[in-house]
Amino acid sequence: MAHKKGAGSTKNGRDSNSQRLGIKVYGNQPVKAGGIIVRQRGLSVRPGRDIGIGKDYTLFALRSGIVEFTTDKNCKYVNVQ
Repeated sequence: MAHKKGAGSTKNGRDSNSQRLGIKVYGNQPVKAGGIIVRQRGLSVRPGRDIGIGKDYTLFALRSGIVEFTTDKNCKYVNVQ
């Protein structure tokens, strides 16, 4: 009788794909209209001026310009100038 399993499937061989979250365009960098700036879960970064928000909390630019991050009373905001 074999003491090791054969080359079949294992029970713990599963892993999820990475979600690729985070900041995609940093401060003082140009962005085009519709360009994704932040992909996130929840509102850790809030939308500011000329920023749209998707149903999965993705922040994107509503117009072309320069990205600017600001903080105000424990909240981070992203704007397009």
